[in-house]
Formats: sequence, structure tokens, C-alpha cells
Amino acid sequence: MLNIPLINCRSFYRGVALLTLMIAVITSYCMIVFWHQENPYNRVRVEVPEGAGLSSISNLLVDQKIIRNQKSFLLAARFLGQERNIPAGIFSLRNAESNYSIIQQLIQGVPNVVSVTIIEGLTIPDIAAEFATTLGLDQDKFIALCHDSAFIKTLNLPVNTNLEGFLYPETYRFFESQNENEVIIRLVDEYKKDFSELMKESQTKIGLSELEVITMASIIEGEVIYDEERLIVSAVYHNRLKKRMRLQADPTIQYIIDGPPRRLLTRDLELKSPYNTYRNYGLPIGPINNPGRQSILAALNPAEVDYLYFVAKGDGFHTFSRTQKEHNRAKRQFQRVRWNVARERRKNNQG
Repeated sequence: MLNIPLINCRSFYRGVALLTLMIAVITSYCMIVFWHQENPYNRVRVEVPEGAGLSSISNLLVDQKIIRNQKSFLLAARFLGQERNIPAGIFSLRNAESNYSIIQQLIQGVPNVVSVTIIEGLTIPDIAAEFATTLGLDQDKFIALCHDSAFIKTLNLPVNTNLEGFLYPETYRFFESQNENEVIIRLVDEYKKDFSELMKESQTKIGLSELEVITMASIIEGEVIYDEERLIVSAVYHNRLKKRMRLQADPTIQYIIDGPPRRLLTRDLELKSPYNTYRNYGLPIGPINNPGRQSILAALNPAEVDYLYFVAKGDGFHTFSRTQKEHNRAKRQFQRVRWNVARERRKNNQG
């Protein structure tokens, strides 16, 4: 008969029990962490709100049918030590079927990025509408912030009433989760970065303040289609300022009338407004749009010409004149072009 010491038997059974327990724990861990949630989407968008806790996030995932077993998801996050590490943001989950895959993609994934192009010459409401469409921002809140003097004061700009002129036109990439404050600050920062020391030197040379430069640039932006004319149009306005002539800039009238741009009427030119350069001398009280870099450079570096007038040709270009007589002749020529176009249109409609 074998004589096996009792102490060895106890050690053996204790080892077996411990091994069994370890296997059970590992099995449970793997089952919970890699639990198949039957996520029906190959790709799904998830928005994690700022300050959301694990419980709120799991409720959100249940509502979107990304997870079916909420308890296993909560346990998996805790097992992985990630219950406090899921950031706010908007994410795309791809083929995320297990708890592990969902949690890892939320933690390690990069929030969705949207490319937004702000073109030159847009106004604050135009830009607010663009961000409402592309980023889902609150259009009214965006506009209100752009007129919030307390917020504007934090941006260290030469204005305190509104940000017209300082929302820099450029192509940007934003996270979908960014809010109105962050987007506006980014546009203003881009303006500051591009308003270089060279520009500030030119600003001193021409004797205009930063606000006056951007105001001038916004008028140029409203007048000009082709870059080769920007310096000349700038020269016309600088020359008129020096001679104490009213600027008589049509874009300043378009800015104060309601609705989309249209042909101006005589009564429009009589509107009482600090932006009306047909009634008032000098530059208006502020920019009338958000000008791009080329218009800012043109405002700082006018061409060395003595033109005082210009009128559209009808093809996007202008005729420039030195005297009122030359200008009147150019206006008559443009009027004939307009009449010919209208006559052709009537003829085509009748046909």
C-alpha cells in the first residue's frame, strides 16, 4: 500500500483549486471583455458629450443599438481599467462588434475631422450659416458670440463691437465636436498669424490703423473679382481719402440693405448709416465682410496711380479714370453694354 503524506495531498488539491479558479477568472474575463455585442453596423457615428461618465456612455450606445448587453460593457470597461478614459468627441466606429473593440476605438480613435472652406468676402451671418451646415453649429449662437463684447475683449483685437473682418478666409480642418467658441477663436488666430510684421510696417507707412486697413480691404474684396485689379482699386480709395472725397463704394451700400446683392437704386444711396460711403466722408466704422489675404495686402500696398474713379465693364473688370469727365464717359459705355444685354435677353425670351 502506497504511503502518500497527507500534506502533499492537501497541497495538490489546493493547487488544483487555485488553477481551476484562475481558469474560471480568465474565462470570465475573456467572455466579458470580448463579449459579442451584435453591433449591426459596419460603420457608425458616435458622439460622446463633454463630461459624460461611463454609465451615460453605455446608455448612449444602447440607444444607438451598438451594444445589447450593457452590463457586460460596463464590466469590460472596468476590467480594462478604462472606465474614466473615454474622451468626449465624435467618432466613427468600424466593425466594432466586441466590448474590447468598441472601447479601444473610443479611446484610441481620432475624432471625425471635417474640412471647411471659408471663401473671401463672406459676412458673419454667411460664415455662421456655413458652419451650421458643415459642423452643425448653432447659427444664432455663432452670430451672438461675434457680437459679444466680453468675448471679443478676450481675443485682443482692435474692435469691441463685432468680429466682422477678422474671421479669416481659409480652408480649415475641425473636429466635429468643436463648439462655436473654439471655431471663432481658430479663425481669429489664423488672421493674427497672417497679419505679419511686414503688413504692420506697411500699415504704418500708409497711415491707417489696423481696423482701417481691414475695413479698406473689405471694400476692395467687395469690389474686385480679379487679383490684378486689387492694387488699382486700393489706389482709387486711398487717393479719394487723401483728397477728402467720399469713397462712394457700392459694397458699403449692399452691406446695409436687406437681402442678396442687387442693382442699387438712388434711394439706397441716401440711407442713413455709418456704413454709407455715399453720404459720409472717410472709411465706414468697420469692415463690411471678411477679406482675404490678397485684399489685405492690396489695402496696405496701393498701386502708384492717380485714378479717382472706376466703373464696371460688365465682364468682371473695370474702367479706371482720373477725371469726372472720363468717368462719365465710361459710365455711358457701361450703360450701353447693359442695354444691349437687356435687349438680347428680351429677344431670346420672345423667341
